[in-house]
Amino acid sequence: MSDIETRQSRDDLTRQRQGVGESVPRPDGTLKVTGEFAYSSDLYLADMIWGVTLRSPHPSAWIRSIDIGPALAMPGVFAVLTHEDVPGEKFYGLEHRDQPVLAVDQVRYQGEPVALVAADHPERARRAAEAIVVEYELREAVTDPRRAAFDPSYPKVHDHGNVLRHQPVRVGSDFEAPVVVTGEYEVGMQDQAFLGPESGLAVPAEDGGVDLFVATQWLHVDRDQIAPCLGLPQEKVRLSLAGVGGAFGAREDLSMQVHACMLALRTGRPVKIVYNREESFFGHVHRHPAWMRYEHGATREGRLLYVRAEILLDGGAYCSSSPAVVGNAASLGVGPYEVGNVWIDAYGVYSNNPPCGAMRGFGAVQACYAYESQMDRLAEACGISPVEVRVRNAVSQGSTLATGQVIDSPAPLADMLRELAAMPLPAVADDPGLLDMPGGVSQTTHGEGVRRGVGYGVGIKNICFSEGFDDYSTARVRVELLGGEPHVLVHTAAAEVGQGLLMVQAQIARTELGIDRVTVAKADTTVGSAGSSSASRQSYVTGGAVKTACEAVRKRLDELRADGSSLVQALERAGAVEETREYRHRRTFPMDPVTGQGDSHTQLALCVHRAVVDVDVELGLIKVVELTAVQDVGRIMNPLALEGQIHGGSAQGLGLALMEEIQVRDGKVLNPSFTDYLIPTILDMPPMKVSILENPDPHSPYGLRGAGEPPTLSSTPAVAAAVRAATGLPLSRVPIRPHDIAPNG
Repeated sequence: MSDIETRQSRDDLTRQRQGVGESVPRPDGTLKVTGEFAYSSDLYLADMIWGVTLRSPHPSAWIRSIDIGPALAMPGVFAVLTHEDVPGEKFYGLEHRDQPVLAVDQVRYQGEPVALVAADHPERARRAAEAIVVEYELREAVTDPRRAAFDPSYPKVHDHGNVLRHQPVRVGSDFEAPVVVTGEYEVGMQDQAFLGPESGLAVPAEDGGVDLFVATQWLHVDRDQIAPCLGLPQEKVRLSLAGVGGAFGAREDLSMQVHACMLALRTGRPVKIVYNREESFFGHVHRHPAWMRYEHGATREGRLLYVRAEILLDGGAYCSSSPAVVGNAASLGVGPYEVGNVWIDAYGVYSNNPPCGAMRGFGAVQACYAYESQMDRLAEACGISPVEVRVRNAVSQGSTLATGQVIDSPAPLADMLRELAAMPLPAVADDPGLLDMPGGVSQTTHGEGVRRGVGYGVGIKNICFSEGFDDYSTARVRVELLGGEPHVLVHTAAAEVGQGLLMVQAQIARTELGIDRVTVAKADTTVGSAGSSSASRQSYVTGGAVKTACEAVRKRLDELRADGSSLVQALERAGAVEETREYRHRRTFPMDPVTGQGDSHTQLALCVHRAVVDVDVELGLIKVVELTAVQDVGRIMNPLALEGQIHGGSAQGLGLALMEEIQVRDGKVLNPSFTDYLIPTILDMPPMKVSILENPDPHSPYGLRGAGEPPTLSSTPAVAAAVRAATGLPLSRVPIRPHDIAPNG
């Protein structure tokens, strides 16, 4: 049999078995659509009680006293706890343990947890929390990020200073050019806006430990932070993943985890905590707002000679993952373009604004909006098209990034841009319906003052953890007979947060072992760490772990069948075959703290967008008519799920461009609800045309390339560019608001 025939036979078998490359239905899809899926907020035990958190109303204050007596005196109240009741360490954090379990002597942001209540009913618990009397002494809040970074006379949020990280990037020394364009850009604070609020159930155990069922992105790091705060060894803090209703980065940090466990251990009863929507806005981190100054120098033909940039990111009251966000913004700050001279300074600062951390595309999203806006200005200054200026400067395989890292896998950016530009544009309707116009069915316009614009955006995103982080995943794979047929059990701690990871693990097992019946066990901490479901890494790293474990199982099965016996016969003799394996991607290195040089990233992914918008320039209303994307994913693992990821990322980028922003004034959040914090609905999301390319990365499992985050980068500047094209306005801030277009509309 020829190689082609062998490969075709193998591909046919894969399709038959719903393996890698097929659109396998989600096992949780029907349950979610019908409302039968059990989320963490649906957890229930007959004897459970309810926990509630009392939060600070002030962004910055000293705590002078806390009187819990009125709350304890209320009927049905089982416990009221403050920082004095924390049984172990009082602080936790992802990168630096600077965040108190409960405020100790001061509060640093509005919404900071101050006390906990457990009661027999959630409303009784809320009333008891309201009865706690806290005496605050207000002080000046640090709310100006620029002053926090550069004004030594400004108050300090933490004793060690307000600058979390300063990361320079220095390449070359020639910063002169015949064409120079400059701009200042701002990105507002975006919320992850997941639909399932923070929630979980903590159950005290007979061994003095606790079992926590929780919606999270990172089971083991949660446990590693929780156990010291409870004063317990890690083996007595057991976490199981409960149903997750979206994450997008906000569930990387702890929210109610330690609080529920403290209450459960104190009362000896299972304790459930569920945030309402308003509390959720205060209970998790958000996307860093950013202020950026850029200067691009180029030849008259539009070829880049240098880039200067200052990127300032507001991390809010605590560290969270801000250092990693700063590193991403700095290392990817010039985008996917070849340029010989670079001078970047990226800063992350503390403030008394809401804490910020991971959100889809973190750090890279903010920088992308600025450098893509600059590329449009450069195109205009040079008299060439927005596509052509990008093509002339596009990276490709073998190009060197600003950090000195060489792109050593396919990066066909120029071809992607040409393909995108060649796709047909939507026609202008002769008689558009209300849904086709800005304002929609509100009938605010009937077409008067409506102009069309087209814009392009390009983004480059790092995949997996970077800068020397020990990034790995663990998989346990077991093959045994169930009902007389071979069955595979795959067990990892990887969090399914809606991205379709359950499918991918099963597809890999079917492909590698040739066994149809596969079960993916619920993620928990009884198996080794899988890291976080973030950085578009799980298909790469957990997929790699499952593949490696399956290969080890297959080798043992082949040995058992060396005598010519069938798989069933071999398993009848062996009973079961099980292997556990860890998978690590290739090594990365920290960025040099002075020059920014270093191979800091594992893998890089590209996506390009074209947006078409109609804008009523008199009323400031915007209708996105079409989004078109071209993305290289290396290898398609599940076509339908992949397309959904691209649509979802594009929708979040559209939201950042036009509507999503947490409004903060003097450190206080003004719109903590989905009434006032707007997210795209089906009426806002346009039809999408997507071209998915497969240029395998030789360093990754199956050649795949993480795909969930890149569309979030390029969709925002594409939409903003289209609005600029329609209005002729500079529009240097997102989200673009109606009064930015029509101040008197």
